[in-house]
Amino acid sequence: MNEFVDLSSKVKYAIEKGIPVVALESTIISHGMPYPANIETARALEKIVEENGCAPATIAILNGRIKIGLKDDELEFLARSKDILKLSRMDLPYALAKKLNGATTVAATMLCANMAGIKVFATGGVGGVHRGAAETFDISADLVELSKTPVIVVSAGVKSILDIPKTLEILETLGVTVLGYRTDYFPSFYSRSSGSKLYMRADSPEEVANIFNVKQKLGLSGGMLVANPIEKSKEIPNDVIDEKINSALDEARKSGISGKAVTPFLLSKIVEYLPEALEANVELVKANAALAAKISKSI
Repeated sequence: MNEFVDLSSKVKYAIEKGIPVVALESTIISHGMPYPANIETARALEKIVEENGCAPATIAILNGRIKIGLKDDELEFLARSKDILKLSRMDLPYALAKKLNGATTVAATMLCANMAGIKVFATGGVGGVHRGAAETFDISADLVELSKTPVIVVSAGVKSILDIPKTLEILETLGVTVLGYRTDYFPSFYSRSSGSKLYMRADSPEEVANIFNVKQKLGLSGGMLVANPIEKSKEIPNDVIDEKINSALDEARKSGISGKAVTPFLLSKIVEYLPEALEANVELVKANAALAAKISKSI
């Protein structure tokens, strides 16, 4: 075990006893939702994983330690504190050396989960190519991490604020296996379909697990992205959400917001413009946690 990693007693017990473990990110707590929706969702996700026969492992950096599995007071700290860093792969050495507190993005959560031998991770949506990336070169490190780290990431596609066709092109270039879960079209977070066709799909947790196991046996690097569409009754149509995204993008440009601050700003603005977006976000990540647990039990 890496010298910087601390396993919670529950996660350590699960690993020792062969109980499947599902990783959960902490950026959704510190930067993805307002309080108290963030702490309520964090607790709900852990409960869903447990109800599906697995151990939840929410991951964060606290006082310069990689925490795999958090206590309730640690979840509360992440949910309430205003100075929690947003950490990707490149930030981890700095945060650990300086003994800082940080929430892990998809890339950092994958990396830390792999250190503990955790193979399945549930999130809301992964990062990708931002709109206007031809000028800004703003492309999430999540995509590169998916090509390097052998973890299955279950998400509702990528965030709607991104350029989805370009994101899929980069994932293809990087050799990342992208599976539509019971769908032939890549979902776009709040909406069931982005309009981008997929040619690989899986229709059961066992099928996802088998494809991942074959990939590992072949010696191919990297993980897999499982795109699980939001439930139909909870989705927000693309034309509705796109109008709000464009308004939020205009505000971000006018305010000079860039880099890591873009995604939290846009997500908060979308919820401000369209309150039902928060409920959709909560529901889709719950569904992803349940599916991730079923996949974890099948590996």
